[in-house]
Amino acid sequence: MVTAYLPLMGTMPRPARYAAHTLLAALALTGCSSSAPPPAAASESPSASPSSPAQVCTSLVSYWAKETLMGTKWSGLDWEQKGLSNDQYAIHEDAVAAGRAEERTAGRDKALELIDRFVARRCTEQDGATGSSENWRPPT
Repeated sequence: MVTAYLPLMGTMPRPARYAAHTLLAALALTGCSSSAPPPAAASESPSASPSSPAQVCTSLVSYWAKETLMGTKWSGLDWEQKGLSNDQYAIHEDAVAAGRAEERTAGRDKALELIDRFVARRCTEQDGATGSSENWRPPT
């Protein structure tokens, strides 16, 4: 199955080809096991990922607002594709507008910092801003 992708490697940029070759070598060495991954180490903290609705909101909205400000490849996705609720999207739009204003006066680094603070405050105030999404479910 891995060999089906080999013809595509000729069209990849050099770093991508190197990464693909390295991955193929690693898969060959491990025998391409299809078993489940080993359980996580006991030393991992459950707080490593966001757990409250406000933390999830902050992480998600801040990420997408910064991507939009920077104009990255995926920044043009719509709010559903980004996994945002209606309220989270409103925060996103306000954060991007505030970030753009800050970028004009203080530069991109300050704008990205402002987005983090702005989003964290609004997501906390709105307890995750999930109330307007019919399909939103709390993290498990």
